[in-house]
Amino acid sequence: MKRLVRYKVKPERAAENEEFIKRVFEQLKREQPPSLRYASFKLGDGVSFVHIVETTDAHNPLPDLAAFKQFVAGVRDRCDVPPVTEDLSEIGSYRFFES
Repeated sequence: MKRLVRYKVKPERAAENEEFIKRVFEQLKREQPPSLRYASFKLGDGVSFVHIVETTDAHNPLPDLAAFKQFVAGVRDRCDVPPVTEDLSEIGSYRFFES
């Protein structure tokens, strides 16, 4: 499963949103759930965010993470444009997500 989530936060809530995202990555780094690839991006306007999620089995571990639960709990309140989720069909990739 590959999904893209995009949304736009209120300008005064952008830094707060970014902090929630950083906490998710801190927990991911500690717990290292298998079968998950996850990336988050802030776009050039400073208020639009894109998340790309890829899981290689049926279970997505993100919703189980405490930090992710905290992040999504208030995301709609932080948004000017609510999250939209789209399934992705990969045509090809080259070292995608590698750091």
